[in-house]
Amino acid sequence: MNTLKSLSLSLFLSTFIAFAQQPATSAEVISQALSQKKRLAETSLVKNVAFENIGPTVMSGRVVDLAVNPENPTEFYVGYASGGVWHTVNNGTTFTPILDASETQNVGDIAVDWKNRTIWVGTGENNSSRSSYAGIGVLKSTDNGKTWQHTGLKDSHHVGRILINPNNPDEVVIGVTGHLYSPNQERGIYKTIDGGQTWSQTLFVDDLTGIIDVQTNPNNFNLMFASSWTKDRKAWNFDGSGNNSAIYKSTDAGNTWTKVSTEKSGFPTGNGVGRIGLTVYNDDIIYALHDSQFRRPSEDNKKPTNTLTKEDFKSMTTDTFLALDDKKLNTYLKMNGFQEKYRANNVKQMVRSGNVKPIDLAKYLEDANSMLFDSPVIGAEVYKSIDGGTTWQKTHKDYIDDLYYSYGYYFGEIRVDPQDKNGIYILGVPILKSKDGGKTFTSISAENVHADHQALWVNPKKSGHLIDGNDGGLNMSYDDGENWEKLNVNPVGQFYSINVDNESPYNVYGGLQDNGVWFGPHNAREDKSWHQSGHYPWKSIMGGDGMQIQIDSRNHNIVYTGYQFGNYYRLNLETEENTYIQPKHELGESPYRFNWQTPILLSPHNQDILYLGGNKLMRSMNQGNDWTAISEDLTNGGKKGNVAYGTLTSISESPFQFGLIYTGSDDGLVYVTKNAGGNWTNISNTLPKDLWVSRVVASQHKKERVYVTLNGYRWDDFKVYTYMSNNYGQTWKDISANIPTSPVNVIKEDPENENILYLGTDNGAYISFNQGQNWESFNKGLPNVAVHDIVIQSEAKDLLLGTHGRSIYKTDISKLQLMNPTMLSNELTLFKVDNIRHSSRWGSSWGKWYDTFEPEIEFAFYSNTSEEKIIKILSEKGTLLNQVKVSADKGFNYVNYDLTLTEKGRKTLHKENTSIEIEKAKNNVYYLPKGTYTIQIDNEKTNFEVK
Repeated sequence: MNTLKSLSLSLFLSTFIAFAQQPATSAEVISQALSQKKRLAETSLVKNVAFENIGPTVMSGRVVDLAVNPENPTEFYVGYASGGVWHTVNNGTTFTPILDASETQNVGDIAVDWKNRTIWVGTGENNSSRSSYAGIGVLKSTDNGKTWQHTGLKDSHHVGRILINPNNPDEVVIGVTGHLYSPNQERGIYKTIDGGQTWSQTLFVDDLTGIIDVQTNPNNFNLMFASSWTKDRKAWNFDGSGNNSAIYKSTDAGNTWTKVSTEKSGFPTGNGVGRIGLTVYNDDIIYALHDSQFRRPSEDNKKPTNTLTKEDFKSMTTDTFLALDDKKLNTYLKMNGFQEKYRANNVKQMVRSGNVKPIDLAKYLEDANSMLFDSPVIGAEVYKSIDGGTTWQKTHKDYIDDLYYSYGYYFGEIRVDPQDKNGIYILGVPILKSKDGGKTFTSISAENVHADHQALWVNPKKSGHLIDGNDGGLNMSYDDGENWEKLNVNPVGQFYSINVDNESPYNVYGGLQDNGVWFGPHNAREDKSWHQSGHYPWKSIMGGDGMQIQIDSRNHNIVYTGYQFGNYYRLNLETEENTYIQPKHELGESPYRFNWQTPILLSPHNQDILYLGGNKLMRSMNQGNDWTAISEDLTNGGKKGNVAYGTLTSISESPFQFGLIYTGSDDGLVYVTKNAGGNWTNISNTLPKDLWVSRVVASQHKKERVYVTLNGYRWDDFKVYTYMSNNYGQTWKDISANIPTSPVNVIKEDPENENILYLGTDNGAYISFNQGQNWESFNKGLPNVAVHDIVIQSEAKDLLLGTHGRSIYKTDISKLQLMNPTMLSNELTLFKVDNIRHSSRWGSSWGKWYDTFEPEIEFAFYSNTSEEKIIKILSEKGTLLNQVKVSADKGFNYVNYDLTLTEKGRKTLHKENTSIEIEKAKNNVYYLPKGTYTIQIDNEKTNFEVK
């Protein structure tokens, strides 16, 4: 009996542990990590390695909030979900990033005290999407972003709204949404009366319910309305509604709150209440935009149709199915994209033999993604109160279809025109306006306005002046949405994945959140010169949420890419042919599960062979025309929910051997096959469980070596999980070392130096020179932004970072690749200097009003000490021509030299060679003539030539 009890308890505990919530990372650990990263930046050996942002800009990224100067609306701030805060003083013509000095680029809400020029930023996006990054609390700046003060609420993660008392700037009310993937206490309404030195929690509902919106009467700060939102997001399911989603009212500036959305109020109550957006016209008139998750009533009087639907097959008997008219059945099969081999005659034979059941014709069309969009919920609805929130009435009779579709949790913003109590705007996939208090709506979306709207400013003094923020950046209108201008000049693209080809100059490809797939030359000018020709240097080649890209190394016009949930295509960019290549399961089989970012890979051994990961690994031998599953399910089998889960997330094939393949899944499994799928071995048994495998990478340098990174973001677990194996994954070594706490997205080997690794986290990028024993942080020109992907263009020796919020960064790694033990032991290493071609244009310009053309050459050296160095420029005979003093840091140093020489140097050079004529250039300086020169630092020398 005791044995049975022990066994039962053991089984219970093992089941509980398998499905238990992973622990979220504490605010204390995150604070320590941010301090650690700051110290790393100060001592990093690569802190002088400069990154250049190469764009692109025109497609922009997700906007979450706007703050506009009411006295001068040409000045405003825009907050991007993961791209920081940007400031314009010329009506959006240009912007300056002002959050770059802070420890995060993740923004939930911004507010500005315009009288005192104080900016508040609630960090951590509140939209609760799969890439809504957590913040670090509330930040405050009094010098327009030069410095930022952390004012608290470190465990808030996501902030819904910030309100500043216009008559007392030290009084601030904040709605905290709280953790996205885990319960926590630091959520609800918080208030400070001392400018953020201390906070009091004035409303707390429960540890799964946060505050998504807080609004006040612009003329009465004492009156406030707040909306609570109960939600539960997991990697496999999102429940965006609950009993504690409600509307609260305060009449004392947020000190106390009363729930006003009661059963008697007329506003919906119960488990189907979803996200609620609010807008206040005055003390009496308030509007609410509700994402109702209550089911729509069944349509009993639905008109009969002669067309079959998938619902018909769910309860259909075999006899009924076999009696179906072949023409009618074929129409269903063709309209729903069944493979050509599935037509009436052979499908009936499959049913007749018992291999397939009628319900399989419905299941064939269903996966986690389609089930999500099939949910028959009420969706968006607008309510209005004319008695200060006591009672509410829906403003419209019909459903507001095609505003939210099935993901209303992603929206929830509503605005009322301060000059018109009946003029309201509601934001969703399109943006709609009403001039009759919400009875009827019209769309004000336009051909140059991106879908998915997140923020809207309505000018309180000029009717019709709107600024709209959406997933594709910014738009401005002066005629109430009849016409819009686009204001996309900031490099804030949210890249999931990037890649490069081998052209000269090489092209960069990237898939972005809700902005498709683009490509363009790596050296394209990111300015407005393209307005002259009308041809932006980057080109869009795919819509939707852009995903991974593979380029045929034999022909760069053949590109494989697609959009979310495994919808991939083979593109011929030359002929503009597109071929849909997603693998399809067999009729009667369970549908394949595809991750949001489904992995694809061209085999390094044969560019006709393509791999694609569902829950099984698929292989095509003919460029995606035909597919074969070369594995069984390589996941834990998925979980019940409305998001595809139990899917592959990463694929890697060893360059040493065809068929030596690794896979990683979103539920933490890593497998290897050494015989092209003949046998598979689980090599993740000793790794942490239930984490997202963000990368599995077969080494380019050693056949037995493999790297794995795991990501706990979807548990709010931000620990670094990075591993290396030198025996095909039989055993693993933790190489996380000194990387500050932040989820890891990508790891990359250097193609030339096997000791060098690159790594990207949700808060920056790192390099290791010793296979992960310790790491150095990249900083120069690179903000604290999520790095989703890393690629290296081997011939150009360029490292490119695909960020989720600040587009793409590039740097030259040629000097880094030379790192070796000798450099670490020598006092100084001076690298070879590139030659430069002389030009008679040096020091001159095209005309009086043009910039002077001034040459420049870069010297690079590695120093093992931090001290002042003198760089000498010597003639071929060793005579000093010029010298430059620099403050060298320990590590890599880069110095730009303008090729000038002093008056004394000119005379000396002329004595050495009287045939040389060295005249002053038009900018009144002397430049080095053609010849060979020496650079000397300490006792190290190297030559370069002016040709």
